[in-house]
Amino acid sequence: MKYQNANNVLPEHLLLEIQQYVQGEYLYIPAPKTYHKKWGEKSGIRKILEHRNEKIINKYKQGFTMIELAEEYCLSVHSIKKIVYKK
Repeated sequence: MKYQNANNVLPEHLLLEIQQYVQGEYLYIPAPKTYHKKWGEKSGIRKILEHRNEKIINKYKQGFTMIELAEEYCLSVHSIKKIVYKK
């Protein structure tokens, strides 16, 4: 997130209105909810974890035990159970 000078981006009438509430301070203006992304979408980790979880589920269906999967993926057995039993 970078800071921008309000003089450079806002019309004068809007700047004057905002100055009635805040002067000389930083003001955070959040993006609309329609622009929000879910956790991990921007970095790509969400897709990586979904792919990993699919591989875990497939290996479990092939007969790997939860203990084996936990050791292979460096996860707890509890985490493997959550992945396998997730609907």
